Amino acid sequence: MHWFTYKDRELYAEDTPLAALAEQYGTPLYVYSRATLDRHITSIDGAFEGIPHLTCYSAKANASGAILRLFAERGLGADIVSGGELFRALRAGIPASRIVYSGVGKTPHEIEYALRANILMFNVESESELRTINGIAGRMRVKAPISFRINPNVDPKTHPYISTGLKKNKFGVPHSEALRIYGEAARMPNVVVVGIDAHIGSQLIDVTPFREAAERLAGLIGEIRALGIDIRFVDIGGGLGIRYNREEPPEPAEWAKMIIPVMKGTGCTLILEPGRSMVGNAGVLLTRVLYIKTNEEKTFVVVDAGMNDLARPSLYGSYHAILPVLERKTSLRTADVVGPICESGDFLAKDRELPLPEEGDLLAVMGAGAYGMSMSSNYNSRPRAAEIMVSCGAAELITERETWEDLVAREKI
Repeated sequence: MHWFTYKDRELYAEDTPLAALAEQYGTPLYVYSRATLDRHITSIDGAFEGIPHLTCYSAKANASGAILRLFAERGLGADIVSGGELFRALRAGIPASRIVYSGVGKTPHEIEYALRANILMFNVESESELRTINGIAGRMRVKAPISFRINPNVDPKTHPYISTGLKKNKFGVPHSEALRIYGEAARMPNVVVVGIDAHIGSQLIDVTPFREAAERLAGLIGEIRALGIDIRFVDIGGGLGIRYNREEPPEPAEWAKMIIPVMKGTGCTLILEPGRSMVGNAGVLLTRVLYIKTNEEKTFVVVDAGMNDLARPSLYGSYHAILPVLERKTSLRTADVVGPICESGDFLAKDRELPLPEEGDLLAVMGAGAYGMSMSSNYNSRPRAAEIMVSCGAAELITERETWEDLVAREKI
């Protein structure tokens, strides 16, 4: 569900017309709906109220400060994958005691920073990382709280680039090696084992793989405890899908219904890591049509937003609905919606049937709240877009548009 709807043939964010925002702040422009974010927090976090749990928003989906601050105010934690995300989460007011550090490539500097901050735990992804954390914690004379990310070899039935729980993926410790590695950690003097973790992928439409992964974790918990190791947290990851096109994603309650019965008997606090499902449909990317170009083969709608603003279509071939901000009667045409980047892979839509816009029209790229701004870049020396938060009829600038001067501010000639 989201609060981007037409009123008298004009697209609004809640009670604010998107065309007015484009006029005031320019394009490309990211616009987020506070009401949508609030609704998703309530829906996802509330679905698990029947079991002790902590919802740690996956900051990689969108790490904008105002969004992190909202989640902090609502009592959420954060799942982070870099020192920069830790810095952003702490700056936004998320307590370190609600922060879980995931990712396969934590640097020594980042590990030290997280230990100084006293985060809830590290999700360790290899034996090498375990030894590094133990050594750093020893030098700092602290105990590092750890969990192991277990690769359960569960097929999430999603795009291969966002599948993370198969043997061929780079993530996690093999399920078959789990007991040996937990035993090794228990003998180390500078770590304390507190949990177990699994994350099988993103944009999952079928909840069955979640249950399969949860059952494998639950079985391991008993075996690990038999070694005398106390497991207090079980992190089941995130990955719940959203509707981009014709998908029928499950409601959070269906996700919870799969997980809670499996986990209730473990006595553990459940940790969730939703990202896309929290912010994906809470944001749109506004872009203006620059040119309509035709040749013998195709029609191209050339817009001012490119793959540097929204990488997902170029990176994954992913679908985002594209809607006219002002509806008018016009013929349907199959066209490519392309950006100004000097790459043939720069597109927002390929062979898309849509009402053919005119030059100067505004288009809204839907479902852009997740992995939009967070994956944006300065490729072709393009300043990154501004971000707006809409709430109760008011619009607030939460990230200023970069300038050309910003592009070179740290360079030395």
